[in-house]
Amino acid sequence: MSKTDNYVAVDTEPGSPVADDNGDENVERGNWDRRLDFILSSVGYAVGLGNVWRFPYLCYKNGGGAFLIPYTIMLFAAGIPLFVLEMGLGQFVSKGCVGVWAVAPLFKGIGFGMVVISTYVCIYYNMIIAYTLFYFFASFSKVVPWSDCDNYWNTETCVGHSKNGTNETTIGTIETLHENATRPSQEFWDRYVLGRSEGLHEMGRVRWQLCLCLLLAWIIVCLCLIKGVKSVGKVVYFTATFPYVVLFILLIRGVTLPGAGKGILFYMKPVFSRLGDAKVWKDAAVQIFYSLGPAWGGIHTLASYNKFHNNFRRDGITISLINCGTSVFAGFVIFSVVGFMAHDSGLPVDKVAESGPGLAFVVYPEALARMPGSTFFSLLFFFMLLTLGLDTMFVTMETVVTAVLDEGRYYIPNIYEKKLLITVICCSICFLLGLPMTTNGGIYILTLMDNYSAGFSLMLVAMMEAIIVSYVYGINRFLSDMSIMLRYEMGIYWKVCWMVLSPFIIGFIFIFFCVTYAPLTYQDYTYSPVGEFLGWMMVVAAVFPILVYMVYFLVQRAEGSILERLKYSMKASNEWAPALEKHRIEGGYQVIYQDNKVKVEQMDQAVNL
Repeated sequence: MSKTDNYVAVDTEPGSPVADDNGDENVERGNWDRRLDFILSSVGYAVGLGNVWRFPYLCYKNGGGAFLIPYTIMLFAAGIPLFVLEMGLGQFVSKGCVGVWAVAPLFKGIGFGMVVISTYVCIYYNMIIAYTLFYFFASFSKVVPWSDCDNYWNTETCVGHSKNGTNETTIGTIETLHENATRPSQEFWDRYVLGRSEGLHEMGRVRWQLCLCLLLAWIIVCLCLIKGVKSVGKVVYFTATFPYVVLFILLIRGVTLPGAGKGILFYMKPVFSRLGDAKVWKDAAVQIFYSLGPAWGGIHTLASYNKFHNNFRRDGITISLINCGTSVFAGFVIFSVVGFMAHDSGLPVDKVAESGPGLAFVVYPEALARMPGSTFFSLLFFFMLLTLGLDTMFVTMETVVTAVLDEGRYYIPNIYEKKLLITVICCSICFLLGLPMTTNGGIYILTLMDNYSAGFSLMLVAMMEAIIVSYVYGINRFLSDMSIMLRYEMGIYWKVCWMVLSPFIIGFIFIFFCVTYAPLTYQDYTYSPVGEFLGWMMVVAAVFPILVYMVYFLVQRAEGSILERLKYSMKASNEWAPALEKHRIEGGYQVIYQDNKVKVEQMDQAVNL
């Protein structure tokens, strides 16, 4: 929608939200009660399981402390700019990841693609939370069940350890006792928690324990989302802060253990020669990208509930720095305990360190089992993982619900009043879609979704977003819109990053992914061509809405010649404007009234605000 000095009434949308000076600015959609609600929700969304189980492993694998150099460069060249860009988009129009594409209607399918990606994440991410709940409940025992080989699920190759007073001493090592020896924690994970089958071709039956844990996980998410940002904004005061308390407790405990120093040195010792490896830079960019979460749609959604003049630039920088600082801090927590485990088991640190679920559900639990007070620390650790995961789930699911509401308002009157019903329906559908992951072969589906649902498609979406805002809508116009909210101009740094650096870095990651692509594996299982095909179908399903909506808009919504249709479809629609009348007037945008009448007195009052 173009700016104009002639404020006229138009009837192109169901009605403009009204402001309430005593509470929410936007009464129809609602706003965060406090800025801190938004900050904690955003921190909880950005700081997730990857900060604990992925970054520390990448850091030690890619040069230790030297890895922080490319990591920091990628943070300021792509991470923070993209994070702030999406905050600005969502806050300006008070809409989620689909509605913001009024900035260039031809590309609205990108928003639908984001919703598809977020739906994928909701389905498999809550399964990880279900695993966490399983371990949390299993920790309520005098001796944690993954600490020894005396259980019915253990095999003859299991190598355990016994307690000698208050210290645990290893019976033997994997190398010295048997070449096929397995850890008790690995057998607990594979044989008891997962009941893991031989592969994707052997799905088996639903494991009722995992099914109940998944159901509980979805009930928790649904209850916390019942009132949208009003309820989430209160829950995060606990879920976003509690992990830091636990990390600090685990760090204090970890550094007092024998071998902790060796683990921390292994984590941070700089190897500057690794900086010449392109893969190190790729890993730094990927970690920044996945950790902060641009192109998922969650950032648009969170910012859409801000008040119009909130300083999103300041908040975006603050949240990004907190997120990355948490990753570094978590590395000390993880490797102090991993160093102890290596010392206790007689293995080198690099033989113990792992990434992903292997760290969270095998290595770290085994290290905790070797400590005095293993039950207490296991409960703390898994409750921390639970809160970390739930924060991310709250926002990701809210992204899906907000998209349904924002688009459904054109077809269902007063749909925002039905948010509770919409939330319950969305959560129920995702629960049912997640049930296959509770089977014996469920871990293979989860691994497939984790690798394909938000890989190639996510990179493509992020690159298109930066290019479209910078070159289709116009970087100067966008910066002008942002200055209306901020009440000051954004500097040249943002312009250079959005136009050049961020798209270049995303393109570099995308090309690197294509060049280094290899068949997916899980432990010793290599996915068949059928499994690879299913993964690529997930990629296509996320990209497909982009192409379909382009064709639909050009054929059904635009008129004239092909050139005229293209020109019209890439011009910002009349919904690209602030949600409230007073902010439209302030920014020089057309005013839309429900009664379709121009009210000069109200406009004059708004201009004087």
